[in-house]
Amino acid sequence: MRNSLLKIAEKSSLREQPLQFAVGDTVDVHTRILEGNKERIQIFGGVVIARRGTGTSEMFTVRRIVQGEGVERTFPIHSPKVAQVEVKRHARVRRAKLYYLRDRTGKATRLRERRAKPWEVQVGTGNQ
Repeated sequence: MRNSLLKIAEKSSLREQPLQFAVGDTVDVHTRILEGNKERIQIFGGVVIARRGTGTSEMFTVRRIVQGEGVERTFPIHSPKVAQVEVKRHARVRRAKLYYLRDRTGKATRLRERRAKPWEVQVGTGNQ
């Protein structure tokens, strides 16, 4: 009973178009930043190392290396502050969480590229 009521309440906060990416993908996350009365978009790029939760509490973690130091940031998927997630590269991984990348540096952090399947390739700009 309580669970079904929560789902109804959360439904208005969910994205209409869910974000399409997976763990291991290299992404650029476009976030809205408010500075006074101005709004700008800031991009955080890196590898998605984790995805967890369901509904409005669904989150994903992106990791990148900045000046030799690893930086991780966690984003809520359904937040209005996340403007878009742009997938740069798909990787083939065999884990749901890629926390082992934290211990690796340099070439050891490379992931094998995954070729797009025929139904994932978008042809043209029309609705499909």
